[in-house]
Amino acid sequence: MTIALYILVMAGVTYLIRMIPFAFFRKKIRSQFVRSFLYYVPYAVLSAMTIPAIFYSTGNITTSLVGTAAALALAYFKFPLIVVALAAAAAAFIAGFFV
Repeated sequence: MTIALYILVMAGVTYLIRMIPFAFFRKKIRSQFVRSFLYYVPYAVLSAMTIPAIFYSTGNITTSLVGTAAALALAYFKFPLIVVALAAAAAAFIAGFFV
């Protein structure tokens, strides 16, 4: 019974989050400032959720930094996302043997 209640509440919250902007903003947003602000919101939210997870995922700040450095270096050279993710995980894993 409680699981069904949790799922119902999550569905309601998810629906409200998606419905409220459509209810309040019926016209096209013409303000260049607001449009540019809203353009970067998904990137900011994704970063805010991902960055802390990166540094707490391994339980060791050194291995996290090594993995992050590997990911940043490969991303800078425009490697595919799967290569960046696998190399960062491998770098953090290997660094764990030396720390």
